[in-house]
Amino acid sequence: MCTAANYLTKCHYFGRNFDYEISYNERVTITPRNYPLIFRDTEDIENHYGIIGIAAGIDEYPLYYDACNEKGLAMGGLNFPDYCDYKPLNESKVNIASFEIIPYILSQSKTINDAKRLLVDLNISNEKFSTQLPPSPLHWIISDRNASIVVEVVKEGLNVYDNPVGVLTNNPPFDKQLFNLNNYMALSNKAPENTFGGNLDLAIYSRGMGSIGLPGDVSSQSRFVKASFVKENSVSGDSEKESVSQFFHILASVEQQKGCTLVEEPDKFEYTIYSDCYNTDKGILYYKTYDGPQTSVNMHDENLETDQLINFELID
Repeated sequence: MCTAANYLTKCHYFGRNFDYEISYNERVTITPRNYPLIFRDTEDIENHYGIIGIAAGIDEYPLYYDACNEKGLAMGGLNFPDYCDYKPLNESKVNIASFEIIPYILSQSKTINDAKRLLVDLNISNEKFSTQLPPSPLHWIISDRNASIVVEVVKEGLNVYDNPVGVLTNNPPFDKQLFNLNNYMALSNKAPENTFGGNLDLAIYSRGMGSIGLPGDVSSQSRFVKASFVKENSVSGDSEKESVSQFFHILASVEQQKGCTLVEEPDKFEYTIYSDCYNTDKGILYYKTYDGPQTSVNMHDENLETDQLINFELID
């Protein structure tokens, strides 16, 4: 079901776990500046910022799951079933299909404020990519080094939330996820004090008892709490190696192992197909698959002036 997060040291890092039971031949895709972005119901964009991300290996269109542009703005789509409610086309709005929104936003936005300005007039439509690929029910996290927001289309309309924790999972809607953190305000990375009451002589018998009550299951609301706690308490050096390592440790705290989440009998399980980490300042994408090593692709090592997609198969 997926978890996304942000982490800031000397550079800004953004990424996610992609948790699902089916792979769609995911690949690293670089959309160079002159690749024409063709949209179904609004004007095409011929020239734009370069983008790097992980996309489905389907057709010659960047069907991004998550991505980052050369200006340092990053975005990811996460599963949002039951609540997602894309709308019919609306002539008074800029109509963008759900599978188009990541390239649409990242192709022309440098910052969160730029993205917010585009979202004001946006209608995220229910148009299909193809008959074989109906719209996936998603919501999105968008981040730069200074801020993060969440975008959701629900029955009432399009909601844009400021995201002070820089974390997103799945259901329920983001405002409820954020409110739920109030239930965990007593958690700490420090040893607890005895406030039980009475004259009971209660003792600390283990390290880590300040986090007793931190969820450990893989449901979306529990992953939101745990990833937020781990991210807010994370400490690392400022070097690239230490920062990237710590970011992957944040994601590892909520990763899903094969066998723990049965989706369909007899043996279809949801698991973390890949985890990734973008250094948004440098345009570097680090990733690792469930069985693969950590690998990186730097968008600036490639020709960003071409008009053809640049693809790399994931190393598994």
